Amino acid sequence: MSNMLKVDNLWFRYTQDSDWALQGLNLEVKKGEFLCVLGSNGCGKSTLAKHFNAILVPEKGDVWVEDINTKEEERLLEIRQKVGMVFQNPDNQIVATVVEEDVAFALENMGVPTDEIRRRIDEAMTAAGIIKYKDKAPHNLSGGQKQRVAIAGIIAMRPDCIVLDEPTAMLDPYGREMVIKTVKQLNKEFGITVVLITHYMNEAAQADRVVVMSKGKIEKIGTPREIFSQVEWVKSLALDVPQTSDLAWQMNRQGYNLSTEAITIEECAAQLYKFLEE
Repeated sequence: MSNMLKVDNLWFRYTQDSDWALQGLNLEVKKGEFLCVLGSNGCGKSTLAKHFNAILVPEKGDVWVEDINTKEEERLLEIRQKVGMVFQNPDNQIVATVVEEDVAFALENMGVPTDEIRRRIDEAMTAAGIIKYKDKAPHNLSGGQKQRVAIAGIIAMRPDCIVLDEPTAMLDPYGREMVIKTVKQLNKEFGITVVLITHYMNEAAQADRVVVMSKGKIEKIGTPREIFSQVEWVKSLALDVPQTSDLAWQMNRQGYNLSTEAITIEECAAQLYKFLEE
């Protein structure tokens, strides 16, 4: 499978006098993959995300979007069309007074024909689950609904990849669930590559792979099961683990012998049922 994104020995700092925000990062994101990036505050997650569509460019090393080096300024529009960004606060991305107009905004600026705009925004709003709000004012929507409007605006641009920088941080549990459901649908049904940055471990547990960062470096890359089964190591980085892994770990500290690899609720329930039977 070919790469959607490739990071090659990436070094970056915001000023010549500041510490390195990213230090020698190497990473490949495959087309169609759902990748999650974890790390405590200040570890460099958002800085890395902004390199994926050339909001930032490396001081040393390279970032590639398919076959395009993000340092190629003349191809910036092409990069932004391939990689869409969704940020933490949806209010910062909503520009129109009606949902439908907001989703169409970028397409109009790109010069997409009117008939094509109509088709794309209907498809995007349906995919994001906000078609019934198309005539509503965005400021009257909930945080989760606003975030799905922002996602629809990106989907309408037909990117190959969507990078989401803590899109659920400001949402309630229901809003978080709806946004992640939308993201997973885009990944599985439409084949869109997803890079999700989050503080919520239950969201990370649903990814194909997890990247753990600390102090501007990548500490480890693995499947959610591989990462979250190492509970003590994850906690040593000031991170949490899914509640299922944490429950098994806490019980093991009391002398029991449960697998911390049971990261889904169903797996955890089955394990506890078997334990109680025995």
